[in-house]
Amino acid sequence: MSALSELETAFHSLSKDDKFQASSEELAGVLKGYALLAKHLGKNRIIAETGAGQHGVATATVCARFGLQCVIDMGAQDMERQALNIFRMRLLGAEVIVHSGTATLKDATSEAIQDWVTNVETTHYILGLIAGPHPYLMMVRESHAVVGKEARKQALEKWGGKPDVLVARNGGGSNAMGLFNEFVKDKDIRLIGVEAAGFGPDSGKHAANFVVAVLSTSVTDEEALEAFKRLSRLEGIIPMLETSYALAYLEKLCPTLPNGTKFVVNCSGRGDKDVQTANKHLQRT
Repeated sequence: MSALSELETAFHSLSKDDKFQASSEELAGVLKGYALLAKHLGKNRIIAETGAGQHGVATATVCARFGLQCVIDMGAQDMERQALNIFRMRLLGAEVIVHSGTATLKDATSEAIQDWVTNVETTHYILGLIAGPHPYLMMVRESHAVVGKEARKQALEKWGGKPDVLVARNGGGSNAMGLFNEFVKDKDIRLIGVEAAGFGPDSGKHAANFVVAVLSTSVTDEEALEAFKRLSRLEGIIPMLETSYALAYLEKLCPTLPNGTKFVVNCSGRGDKDVQTANKHLQRT
């Protein structure tokens, strides 16, 4: 029997933010960490990088709200996959700039940093990754820490204690950091970051290269697609494909856990942006 169909044997929770147009996780970071700071500094031009598009939509949303000029850097390959979020960003008034090279988040981030240092007097960079110069790492960590704090609060309310295991996809790191930071000092809690292994760790076609100070594992694209379908059917939640890698790891994790294990999976965003991509790949299988 599928591990996800046996979740009734273990307490579980999804930290979920698919109720809003812009991911509430991202909005927390943008609003608290950057947009208001930019206004305070008198900088009216905002730049940001995005891969999945969630950070770009959140940044564009805040810029529209506060009347800030918004420029979003994005890789050509990511733009092809994230047409819905590109439409949202442009609808909100953002300029979306496409980059080639590796055509992914790596190039988008490099171009955004170059833009920022060139136009630093007028431009503020809203960074969505665990990357960049000091103090950006700390700023991203603190602005996303609300995810872990809320997870601890809800665990105490639901279970009367802490969770035993936390699982999050790695990606750019802000999702995992947001959940994990609150629990880093709790030595009795397992922190598991899941990376995208593409066609497999030895295939040369994967994104499993982000190193974190927690247990890090990887999941293939095929496994993630199966988890994408399974959560949709079992819970009525269509997750981001990025989150599906963390969900897929439950197939390996759950059989190793004793009954009554309390774990949290951070469902980091809504999957409507990914339905066309998922459908294209699922039709091939």
